[in-house]
This record gives sequence, C-alpha cells and structure tokens, in this order.
Amino acid sequence: MAGASTLFPYTFTPFTVQTQSSPPISIFGIQSFGQSPSLPPLLLLHGYPQSHHIWHLVAPQLTSLFSVVIMDIRGYGASSKPANNTALYAKSHMANDCIAVMDALGFAGQPFYVCGHDRGARIAHKLLVDHPARVLKAILLDICPTLAMYNCTDPEFPKAYFHWYFLIQKSPLPETLISGAPRQVTETFLTGGDLSRLAMFHKDAVEEYVKCMEDKDFVHATCQDYRAAATHDLDEQRDDLAKGKLIQAPIRVLLAAEGIVSRLFDGQKEWTNVTADGVPVQVEVVDSDHYIPEQVPDVVVSHILDFFP
Repeated sequence: MAGASTLFPYTFTPFTVQTQSSPPISIFGIQSFGQSPSLPPLLLLHGYPQSHHIWHLVAPQLTSLFSVVIMDIRGYGASSKPANNTALYAKSHMANDCIAVMDALGFAGQPFYVCGHDRGARIAHKLLVDHPARVLKAILLDICPTLAMYNCTDPEFPKAYFHWYFLIQKSPLPETLISGAPRQVTETFLTGGDLSRLAMFHKDAVEEYVKCMEDKDFVHATCQDYRAAATHDLDEQRDDLAKGKLIQAPIRVLLAAEGIVSRLFDGQKEWTNVTADGVPVQVEVVDSDHYIPEQVPDVVVSHILDFFP
C-alpha cells in the first residue's frame, strides 16, 4: 500500500497515529524531520484520487520556515479505510483526525496553519468551523463550499463533476466498475480524459495514485467519502449555518482558471457567506487546472509564504 516514497527527501519521516478507537482508525503521514521546534506547524491535506504524494513539489520548499505535516486523509493512501458506515467519512470525523494527528506529533493545543486541496480543502473547511481555536489561517485550493456546489443548477457542473454523482451510487456499482480498470480510471480523473496531460504529473506520483486505485478497500473508502459528502456533509453544513457556526480565521482561496469552480461560482460570495463578519476572505484565480499543487507548485509555495507569515 502507498507509504513514504522517494518523491520526498530524507528530511521527511513517516508517522502513524491512531485517531479513533471504535472502530480503530490510524492515519499515516510524513513530517519534516529535525527542524526547530519553534517553527510554526503547517498541515497539508490532499484530495481525490490522490494521497499525500500530491505535495511532493510543494512541501520540500517549506521545511526551513514551517514544521510540515502531511497526512493521508481517512480512507486514502496508507490510512485506515473503515467499511460500510458512510457516517465515518463525514468531514467532522476527518477534521477530528487532523486534530488528533497534530496533538500526537507534539502540537497539542497549539494553533497551526492548514492548506488543503479538493477533499482536503473540504476537511479544512470543517476544521475551521469545528476547531476555530486551532487554525491560524487556511488556504483552500479549487473548491467552493460543498453545499453551494451541490445546489448548483448549471448543467455544466454535473458534466464536469460527473464523479460527484457516480461515486455516490449504491455499493457495489461504482466500486465494481472502477476496480475493473483502475489505471484507466485514475488517468482519466487526473487528465479529464486527455491523456496528453498526464505529462503534467510526475510519473512516480501517478504510479502511487494507480497503486491506490488498485486497492479495493481504497476504492470503497473513497466512494464512501463522496457518499458522506452528499448526505452527512450537507447536513452538517446546513446545521452549522443554522447555528451561526462560521469560519473565524482568515482564509485565502485559490481557484484554477481552467477548472469549473472558477467559471461557475462566485468564490468571493460563497466563501464570504460561510465566514464571520469582519474575517478576511481572499479569493484569487491562478493559471492552472484543478491539480494546483502539482501543476503550479511554486504558485502554491508563494501564496503560503505570503499568507502564512
């Protein structure tokens, strides 16, 4: 199964943290090694259909200024993949995983920075809402709030994000179809079907993602993640809004110019709607496709250095 790899330098060391006892959940990740304990902690969270390897071009540039922690989120990579219970993939549980990991790695009670892409950005959103005292600032990559996106009525949205509706179908239909052609599925999700774009990704990273997709437990877990998004996550976001639970920390949102989110959604409006009055919300469009950390890593690094002083 996916673990630490040669994509990261020796200055990163692996960890495994149990974040939940019933059922037992363990989170795998890597952290920068041998850095000064005075460096501020930074948590990096990946998206679908990937693993912590998405940060291989970003993280090594940050270790002189941050204590960098990179997780395989619940259900992905080498982290636990609980079966059957969709509720276990609610973003509230996945946000709790983040807190447990940071506490176990020596940052108990300490606020940290977080940068999340795709599914990881949705976890970061829930972190901001449920654990406001723990997040200093957040950078969210190429998403709008889940509730806003599912409420979109533009027909271009389900065409571009067909997997949001495919992966949530009743098990085992999507699992069976995906497992019949794991490499083709992975490469199609990464490139939108234009395989010439596969060259934008490091070949070793692609192989890590294919290895994940060849694991039937990974396939089921990631379908469960999307099923939770269409049910539990929507309920949580509605409940948060009804209770006035809003983002309390400054956020910066980077939307991909070539992605559907920047074209169909007013990012400034949508993120302001879920953020407390007076809290800074910055939304920028960057010259990239959806997979921002791998396609324009230097842009991500620049924003991290600028926004996380």
